[in-house]
Amino acid sequence: MKNKTQEERRIWLIRQLQKEMPQYRELAVPNGEKEQWRLLRSLFNVRPPYPASEEFLRVQDEYLTEMIRERGIVDGESLPPVRKDARISLWQGDITRLHCDAIVNAANSALLGCWQPCHSCIDNIIHSLSGVQLRIKCNELMEAQGHEEETGKAKITPAYNLPCKYVLHTVGPIISGPLQKSDCDLLARCYQSCLELAVENGCRSIAFCCISTGVFHFPNDKAAEIAVRTVTSFLDTRKEDIRVIFNVFKDVDLHIYQTLLEEPGC
Repeated sequence: MKNKTQEERRIWLIRQLQKEMPQYRELAVPNGEKEQWRLLRSLFNVRPPYPASEEFLRVQDEYLTEMIRERGIVDGESLPPVRKDARISLWQGDITRLHCDAIVNAANSALLGCWQPCHSCIDNIIHSLSGVQLRIKCNELMEAQGHEEETGKAKITPAYNLPCKYVLHTVGPIISGPLQKSDCDLLARCYQSCLELAVENGCRSIAFCCISTGVFHFPNDKAAEIAVRTVTSFLDTRKEDIRVIFNVFKDVDLHIYQTLLEEPGC
């Protein structure tokens, strides 16, 4: 596969995954680039965490590295600080484009990524662009642990093909009724656990997604308040040399964080 085009790599990867998972062998490879990527991503999403061959990983890594380059990489450490705190930045966009030491993944308790093909959650896109190594590594961690990940804790893995060095996986609280103090405490613990783990591993920058605010239904405004308060308290107490990026994707979250961090544009 040396010196092959992205299309050739993409089709080869699809064919290899179909060989691994015979139940998908009858799926026709579409003609368009977007349609082919959607199929490839879907197969990534449903692939069990068994080992991959060196050749598969090499071609996959070549393909994902080029795709990520074409999407555009954002230097997280050069983002301007917010008005309220020089140690904090706010950025709206896809967290998988950020070049920083660590990004935070809002994971589920199985910690194996999202199995729903092409789902829009952050867990899905992080696993899709990291490569199959991420699910394999997470599976190793979970098998060694012997039980599901507890809410409020965090695990660290390499980021593989992403522009960052590490991915921090944390499980936020799931809200199914009125918001409780215990829910707020658990969410604060997510941020605290990630910060502690980042510092332990020598990270000088970390990007947080909006933990628990998607399908876990934590109210966006309250979640942001907890995030800012927990991060600020950690930075003030620990005096660590670490840059924190609040990464938002939706306009509603951008407005909330702008208000909390006294940024223009509210």
